[in-house]
Amino acid sequence: MWWIYALLSALFASLTAIFAKIGVSNVNSDLATAIRTVIILVVAWGIVLFKGENKGLQHISRYSLIFLILSGLATGLSWIFYFKALQVGQVSKVAPVDKLSVALTIVLSVIFLHEALTLKTAIGALLIITGTFVLIA
Repeated sequence: MWWIYALLSALFASLTAIFAKIGVSNVNSDLATAIRTVIILVVAWGIVLFKGENKGLQHISRYSLIFLILSGLATGLSWIFYFKALQVGQVSKVAPVDKLSVALTIVLSVIFLHEALTLKTAIGALLIITGTFVLIA
């Protein structure tokens, strides 16, 4: 079932790039990011409240909260730089470079999470990196 969610994520990430490129054409990229963030905030909290999942808020450990905050900061910075790149670059070149995050995540997961790096995963990461350079050259 995870792969269905992953495919939906890829679909919506693709639509995000297309819609964002159109949206930032005459708007400051930081302002565009802020508008997008408000929409995401409303949707995410709407889902949490609708499903009654806000009851777990008081049970979040300090450790988890610190890393959720760090993740949020990283996401925000990613979006700010992504929108700026979309504003000045071609979406067909910006999106593949952004997806280098997949290869970087593999490397960082080995370093920080001590996940096993299989030959298949290493080859996949190298293909992503190579494909990105082919697309942007």
